[in-house]
Parts: sequence; structure tokens; C-alpha cells
Amino acid sequence: MGEHEISISIADAEASLIAANNRIAAQNRALFDEKGIRVLDVVGAIGAGKTALIELLIDKIKSKYKIAAIAGDMATDVDSTRIRSHGVQAIQIETASECALTASFVRDVAKDLDLDNLDLLIIENVGNLICPSDFILGAHARITVVSVTEGNHVVRKHPLLFKLSEVAVINKMDLAEIVEANVEEMVSDALTINPEIKVIKTSAKTEEGVDSLIAALDL
Repeated sequence: MGEHEISISIADAEASLIAANNRIAAQNRALFDEKGIRVLDVVGAIGAGKTALIELLIDKIKSKYKIAAIAGDMATDVDSTRIRSHGVQAIQIETASECALTASFVRDVAKDLDLDNLDLLIIENVGNLICPSDFILGAHARITVVSVTEGNHVVRKHPLLFKLSEVAVINKMDLAEIVEANVEEMVSDALTINPEIKVIKTSAKTEEGVDSLIAALDL
């Protein structure tokens, strides 16, 4: 088999994998809709502050909604343990070598959730700004979180993820001046890539922008 044939075979395999994932994602979405559960897919690199923002969201809205969480990581249950400490059910998925959650991961753990007693499910994806763009999960909205510490060009370097997200969060605003971040450039890049995206500037440390994020998510 020549190099061209190998390339085609790999491309066909990837397309088949994504198509299979999309079918399961549609099934997930149908199940969540049937149960009346709103589902959020939170993505971002390791250290962007996803877990801290989720913890704040939960504390601010848990009196209004019955919430559960799924946390994806290649190893450890650190994130689910943190989320669980806020009084909600949290299931950890350790993906081992997989750099993103897939719809099948979500389908398999959803059966362990009390879906008849939930209003909101927050999924924290594996810390990565590349792999999650290939795999939808059946969520109603995707939130991509970046931090000012990741560099001024972090948004434009990952255009597909922002194109596929409803909300972009620029986090760690309390460090923006220290790292000399050009936040407006990051905002502009996000809106250039996806004019419909809602861009929210936050700080999990000071709670800046968290209420605006809740409003942007219609929570």
C-alpha cells in the first residue's frame, strides 16, 4: 500500500470515528432533552481555571438548580473531588490515553446519574484545546475557557474550538496586568473567528465576571 492509500485510509477511519461519535451524541442529547436537563460542556487547557469557575457557578446557582457534574481527566479524581465538596454529585472519568471526552464516555456514565432529579449537568472536559474540537458530547452549549497566562495568541491558535463554542471565557483577569496580557486582542480574535460567540472576562480568584457568565448561559 502506497503513502497516498495510507493517508486516505487514516482519513476514512477518522471520519468514521467522528460520525459514530456524532450518532451517540445525538442519542445523549435526546435523552437529556427528554429528562429536561440542560448540559454544558466546559473545555480548556490544563490550568485555565475550568474547575475553579465550575465551583463558583455551582455555589451561585445550586439553590436554583439540581446540579451534577462529570469531570474528565487522563488520570486522577482531583477535579471531581473538588466539585463534590460543593454538595453536588460528581463522577470522574479517567480517560487514560484519550485527550478528550467522547459521547460514549458521557453515555456510559449518565446511567449512574439520577437523571430524573437533575436540572443541570456540567461536563468538565479533559484539559486540552485541540482534541475536544473533534468530539461533540450532546451538550446544549460549549464553553471554552482560556486564561491570560496562556499568551495573547491562544485564541487565534485554536480557531476551530472557538468556532464551535457558544461562550468564550477569558479567565484569570486578576493576572492580566502582571503578565501584560492584551485582553482586547484575545476578545477580538474570538469575535473574528465566531461573531456569534459571547465573550466573558472572569477571575475565579476575585469572582469578577462570574455573574456575567451566568447571564450569558441563561442560568
